[in-house]
Amino acid sequence: MKKLQEEKKEQEYIAAGEQNTGDNEPVIDINWFNKRKDQVHPKPPLYRNIILAFVFGGIVSIIGQLFLDLFIWAGLPEQEAGNPTVAVIIFLAALITGFGVFDRIARIAGAGVAIPVTGFANSVTAMAIEFKREGLVQGTGSKMFTLAGSIIVFGVVTAFVIGLISAII
Repeated sequence: MKKLQEEKKEQEYIAAGEQNTGDNEPVIDINWFNKRKDQVHPKPPLYRNIILAFVFGGIVSIIGQLFLDLFIWAGLPEQEAGNPTVAVIIFLAALITGFGVFDRIARIAGAGVAIPVTGFANSVTAMAIEFKREGLVQGTGSKMFTLAGSIIVFGVVTAFVIGLISAII
């Protein structure tokens, strides 16, 4: 009963914003539309999101730096220590995605964890987990790179073009 009352109230509210021009085509009042838009989609807390993205992005960077320093301390040359560092960060992001923790962190951190390589690892792992019930080939294998495939393609093409320019110059 209460749901029906809410639906009727919603329809009345929507109808209040429409004006009939006689052409059987309703015209929506722009003031009503803007007011309705602000009610349905409130503005996000921009400064809070920026600060949280900065802080969590910094935390990801600190973790990466700790692993980089660990690999250098273990004897790897500084130029070669970056590759295993990235591999460890990707592994950790995939691991916490598998445990369902990454999404909870991403809700708070936003772009701070989505933009670095952790976001790439999350997108690949999440798709693999989502489609695993369809099998290894038709599910995981074919759907795993649905989100990240375009990033890989453009990364490879960009690297090729830059390598070509570098070889020419």
